[in-house]
Amino acid sequence: MSPRVAVIVLNWNGQHLLGRCLGALQAQTCRDAEVVLVDNGSTDGSLAFVRQHFPQVRLIANSENLGFAAANNQAIRATDSEFVALLNNDTEPAPDWLAELLRAADSDERVGACASRMLFAHQPQTINSAGVALDRAAIAWDWRGGEGDDPAEREPEEVFGACAGAALYRRAMLDDIGLLDEDFFAYLEDVDLAWRAQWAGWRTLSVPTARVLHLHSATTREGSPFKNRLLGRNKVWLIAKNYPWPHLLCYLPAILFYDLGALPFVLLWRRDWGPLLGRLEGLAGLGKALRKRRALRPLRRLPARTVLARMAPLAAPWRIWQRYAHLYRDSGGQNGG
Repeated sequence: MSPRVAVIVLNWNGQHLLGRCLGALQAQTCRDAEVVLVDNGSTDGSLAFVRQHFPQVRLIANSENLGFAAANNQAIRATDSEFVALLNNDTEPAPDWLAELLRAADSDERVGACASRMLFAHQPQTINSAGVALDRAAIAWDWRGGEGDDPAEREPEEVFGACAGAALYRRAMLDDIGLLDEDFFAYLEDVDLAWRAQWAGWRTLSVPTARVLHLHSATTREGSPFKNRLLGRNKVWLIAKNYPWPHLLCYLPAILFYDLGALPFVLLWRRDWGPLLGRLEGLAGLGKALRKRRALRPLRRLPARTVLARMAPLAAPWRIWQRYAHLYRDSGGQNGG
């Protein structure tokens, strides 16, 4: 008989992180679970470490880095549990993390995803993410990121989506709307999944009692050219696939204003061509993204105005920066030194 939940941990040269993460999973109060580690071609001895210290963990070893989306999909397809949980290797979940996520999911069969309360490992009184938020300029950010944590909060709240760094998904929802978009490789694939879930009428809850310590961007440095290129590219595809029509016509000037406004700063001051190259790559693949949009029409069970209403209103430019300020503050601690 299959366990009720499969916890999938993706790893790429993260041996130094695995002891803490897998040890915390071993200590979970929920026992009706299996742990699956997908290794994306590590060369640092990660596989040998897991085999020696965590022999109960199911291993999927890839010869190369398939990316976040494809590797997680690989593990999802290799399991048949009622729920799947995705967990970054740079996290340490509390002992009742999985049990709390399942408790929230059991509250309503239309809850397709549950978001964890992710706290900065070096500053656990500060929230890293409590879910995914998205505004009408198609800007995604960590909901409640940078706020102080209140351990007294107990009740789940409705959110736009779950951060795939520590999230629970109902397999019935994934069977309905599809898995992570593998063309994204990494970044914003969880926002794309959340947007499809919204269109299809699934709910997502943020669960404050499902707590996880997170060493933010331990694998890929915050603000790196590689990450910025993928973010720029994937945002183009994200909008092309999911933005409600005809509302896109109304909000397109704002989308362009916010999206292109930061490019001169990044190009001239930081000398980072990643965001520009990513956007050009996204435009080059626009045709494929639009074909995916047409293929997703049967999932659009809610009116476009309803989906738009679940997106946050436009914010002033200086408030956009404030959403991310906590990611760059004391970045040495957040990024593991």
